[in-house]
Amino acid sequence: MYTANSLKSELNEKGWRLTPQRETILNVFQNLTEGTHLSAEDLYNKLQEQGDPISLSTIYRTVKLMARMGILRELEFAEDHKHYEINQPYPNHHHHLICVKCNRTIEFKSESILKVGSKTAEKEGFHLLDCQLLIHAICPKCQRSILPD
Repeated sequence: MYTANSLKSELNEKGWRLTPQRETILNVFQNLTEGTHLSAEDLYNKLQEQGDPISLSTIYRTVKLMARMGILRELEFAEDHKHYEINQPYPNHHHHLICVKCNRTIEFKSESILKVGSKTAEKEGFHLLDCQLLIHAICPKCQRSILPD
């Protein structure tokens, strides 16, 4: 799990700094309940409610940076925008099954998916930051609503 100090160290190595805004955004993601995913707009609204007026453009830049660093997972659900969650290390690593009709999302774990991703990255000399499988499907409830009786 990333701490403010580990984020600061990693940012400093790249010539960047840990701004108060970056630390605030990290804290929000660390304190979300498991299974919660936020879009940049959701994060913006949450911060506004908390009295932390961070601009939407700063939020977009920060979540993109944290996703590239492997701190956050960038998720493309069945909606028109990306969502983010804290990147949990193994064994809390999980994948998503998403209904393309109602956006219902189910999280599931699969050690075999993680093994394939890890072995493939290692074979090619890559350092694995994230391995995620998104399955887009239609849930049983939505199937019943589109099929004729």
